[in-house]
Formats: sequence, C-alpha cells, structure tokens
Amino acid sequence: MNSTYILSSTTRTYITTKYVDELQRESLRKLTELKLQTEIANDNINHNFEIISSEEEVKLAIQKAVKLYAIDIIVMGTKGASNAIGIFMGSNTVDVLNKVKNYPILVIPDELEFVEPKQILFPTDFNRFYENKELEAIKKITMLYDSTIKILHINVEKKMSVTQEFNKKILSEYLENYPHSFHWESDYTNKSKTIATFIEENQIDILAMVNYKHSLIENILNEPVIKKIAFQPTVPLLIIPE
Repeated sequence: MNSTYILSSTTRTYITTKYVDELQRESLRKLTELKLQTEIANDNINHNFEIISSEEEVKLAIQKAVKLYAIDIIVMGTKGASNAIGIFMGSNTVDVLNKVKNYPILVIPDELEFVEPKQILFPTDFNRFYENKELEAIKKITMLYDSTIKILHINVEKKMSVTQEFNKKILSEYLENYPHSFHWESDYTNKSKTIATFIEENQIDILAMVNYKHSLIENILNEPVIKKIAFQPTVPLLIIPE
C-alpha cells in the first residue's frame, strides 16, 4: 500500500513555533537553575543576579544587552565542542570578541576553579602607547585582590627603541600606585608558547591583553584553527578594548 503525507505551510509553521517555544522554555529553565546555584554559592549581599533569554545569535544578543543594561564587563566560559581538539576559545567567544569591541571580556577556561587573582600577566612589546583608560580593568582587579601586575616583554630586538623606552616609562607612571614589575623573555619559539611558559613558571592567575589592531590577541583570533591550538592559557584571559 502506498501512502502520501503532505506537510502544509500551516503545519510547518505550527511545528516551528512549537519547537521555538520549547527551546525558550528550556532556556529559561536552565537560566533559572544557574541563577539559583549562583545565589546559593554567593555570599555577598550586594550582588544581584538577573537572567536574559534571547532568540538572537550570541554576539548580537550580547551586543544589545551591554548597551541596554550598561554592562561593565562580559564574562564568557569556553565550554564547547571546540575544547575537544584543544582550542582555548570556542567559535561563540571568538565571534563576540570580533563583534563587541568596546567592553572588557573575561574568558574563563572550562572547569577552572576560582582563585583570587594575585598575579596578573600583561604582555606588551612597548611599541604602542597605552592610554590610562585601557588599564582601568587591570587596576580595579589589583585593588580588589591586592594583586601584582607582571609586565612581560618578549625580546625580538637587541635593544629597545626610543619609542619603546618612552612607552615603558609612561606605563610605569600609570601604574605607579599599583604593585608591578617588568620582565623580559627571549623569543625562542613563538610568543604564544613563551607566554604559556611564563604563566606556568610564575603562578599567574590572570592573563590581560589589550585588543588593538595588529595586537597579539588580534593575530591569534585571525589565525587558522590549527595555529590557535598553540594558544591555550590555563588561566582566565582578560581582553581589554583599546
């Protein structure tokens, strides 16, 4: 016996709408559970938590939320299928970093336990003049946790230029009231591996980088997938807009 089943446009619309409604309910359920877990784990009475459920792409939803709610910092986890092949930042995180450029973004590695960030690593080549506002996020963390900022320069030249020396001097002046130190490492392999080694050997708790044109973090974001595998920080990554 032959049979034919015709799916009308009305039926397709019903199925699509029902599926979207189920996704929305599931989203709200998981967000509510996460909010409850966060409130139970949090012991600061000054903290309030709200949930937002959106049908839009992550990067667009975040872009709208930061403006609507006057957000100061975006925090994202890296949990996802991409971690299975050893890539630190998943596609959603990379999309947000490329789309939302005016807000600090804190990227947290999967399954990382919280520790107070006592040691902050700030790599720089001193070729760029940093404005004071670009250091505000680092300063706030330093004040909250009595942290030390370790400024890392990876040597690719025998001697720093006049511009580099000037930028180093200004950076030191901006951080005058905050514990900081300067460190030099030779560029034996590549910058990503040098930074990863420094993190491990110096018990770094947060890696902070400014995202500007031709910066190290921008280069990493634009690299082919296979090259991103070399960049796998084991600590939270604070990406600061220029």
